[in-house]
Amino acid sequence: MYIYLKDQIIPGEEANISIFDHGYLYGVGLFETFAIYDGHPFLLDDHFRRLEAGLKEVGIEWAMKKEKAVAILHQLLEVNGLKDAYVRWNVSAGPNEIGLFSGVYEEPTLAVFMKPLPPKRDKPKIIKISPLRRNTPEGLERLKSHHYLNNLLAKRSLGVHDPDVEGVFLTADGYVAEGLVSNIFWVKNGKVFTPSIEAGILNGITRQFVITLLKKDNREVEEGLYSLDALQRADEIFMTNSIQELVPLCFEYGYTERPVFNQLALLYEQSKRKRYSSRTEF
Repeated sequence: MYIYLKDQIIPGEEANISIFDHGYLYGVGLFETFAIYDGHPFLLDDHFRRLEAGLKEVGIEWAMKKEKAVAILHQLLEVNGLKDAYVRWNVSAGPNEIGLFSGVYEEPTLAVFMKPLPPKRDKPKIIKISPLRRNTPEGLERLKSHHYLNNLLAKRSLGVHDPDVEGVFLTADGYVAEGLVSNIFWVKNGKVFTPSIEAGILNGITRQFVITLLKKDNREVEEGLYSLDALQRADEIFMTNSIQELVPLCFEYGYTERPVFNQLALLYEQSKRKRYSSRTEF
């Protein structure tokens, strides 16, 4: 794997960062994961808007013009021999003195990783509720930050390492929150429900895009705080994730009709072919 680091494209095994990088020492860093389809980074503008807003909140001074970002991605595609790719765009605080820093990080570390996309999944995943509850966001809203211990410990708490299982968080108050690396939706009597950001979830880019798709398809969508019982009584359940896209979920295997999911999956596939850079392009 070739990566982009410190303005260079290098083999991944040659990569190194400073031991004093506050992204390493204190977790001060954010990242975005997104897909490239046939050379086009899907919803790139939305991912970068979220990234830049989050970096500003944590005091990291970083911005990049879209043209340069796309050029980096195309170079990485070429050297890695890919047309479709899974991308992680990572910005950490950069090196600084040991100790908590309240100023602005002016020399962040940018690293861009790329690998092949996983095979598209059609088979449902089985829901398993994590015994570990979702922690509250570090700030007012959850950022896509380096702080992933809650997710990691929750995954371990499930006691399984099965790709057919999707762990789902509840909040401390018992409301449905999100998957360990996904957002959750369900359908009841034709209406679509999803936890609101007040549940402490990450406001996923694919989540936002799917809500836009549903509304354009004249589907009623409600965001709120919901009990586990509401999820268990759903007619359809599915998850969203920028790499896995849309995946059906269930509490136990068995044939279930999924008319809303199937229509949404079709709309999502059509959107990929139209090469949207932002959900505002509709």
